[in-house]
Amino acid sequence: METWHAWSLALPALERRHDVLAPTLPGHAGGPPLDGPAGVGALLDGVEAAMDAAGFDLAHVAGTSLGGHLALGLAERGRARSVVAFAPAGGWAPGDAAGPRAVLDAQERLRAEVRAAGPGATAALLADRAGRRRLTRDLTERFEHIPPDLLARLVGGVGGCDAAEALIAAAQRDGWPLAPERIACPVRIVWGARDRLLPWPSAAAGLRARLPHADWVVLDDVGHAVQLDVPVEAAELIVGITGGR
Repeated sequence: METWHAWSLALPALERRHDVLAPTLPGHAGGPPLDGPAGVGALLDGVEAAMDAAGFDLAHVAGTSLGGHLALGLAERGRARSVVAFAPAGGWAPGDAAGPRAVLDAQERLRAEVRAAGPGATAALLADRAGRRRLTRDLTERFEHIPPDLLARLVGGVGGCDAAEALIAAAQRDGWPLAPERIACPVRIVWGARDRLLPWPSAAAGLRARLPHADWVVLDDVGHAVQLDVPVEAAELIVGITGGR
C-alpha cells in the first residue's frame, strides 16, 4: 500500500550511480489507475508501462515486500538485468496457509485503522517518540532517523491506496504467481531477521527452495522495510550486484 516515498531515504545513494525510476504502483496513492482486474499481472503491466515510458527496455530492479515479488516477476518477463528483492511476498512454503492469511489479515486491519483514524490521529502520533515508534513498529527496528514528514507520507499512502481491498482479495484468491525457473538474471534476496510482517525464515521457505541460485543475505537486527531501516546498507546491497552500471 506504499508509494515511491518508501524508497526516498535510499534514493540519493542509488542516484549517484544510476538513472533511477521509482514508480508508484497502479491503484496506489498518486499512481496510475489499476487497468483491468486487480492482481500481480495488472501491477506488472503497470510497471512495464512506466519502464517503457521512461525508455528502460531492461533495468536493474529492486523492490520490497509486494514490490520485491514484482521485481522477480519483471525478471520472469525478461525485463530485469538483475534483481534485489527485499523480503519479497509470496515466499511461503507450499501448503503454508497460515502465513499468507496472517499477513493479509494484518494488511486489512492496518488499512481499516488508518482510514478510521484520519489525519488528526496521525499528526498526534507523529508528535512524540512513542507515537512514531508505534507507526513504524511493523516496518523497522530503527526509526529515529526517519523524518516525520516521510512517516506522514507513508501513512497517507496506506490511506490513499484505492486498490487495497481488491488487491488483498486477489492475493487471497490467486496467491503470488511466479515461475522462478524462467529467471535468468542475477538475483539477490535480502531479509531482515527481525521482520515482523514476513518473518524470517518461515516467510521465505518456499522461495529458498525455488531460487537456489540466488544470493541470500540475512541482516541481523533489521525489520521488514530494509530500505527504511538501514537505507545506506540497502543501497549498497543493490549497487553491489549492479556494479553501479
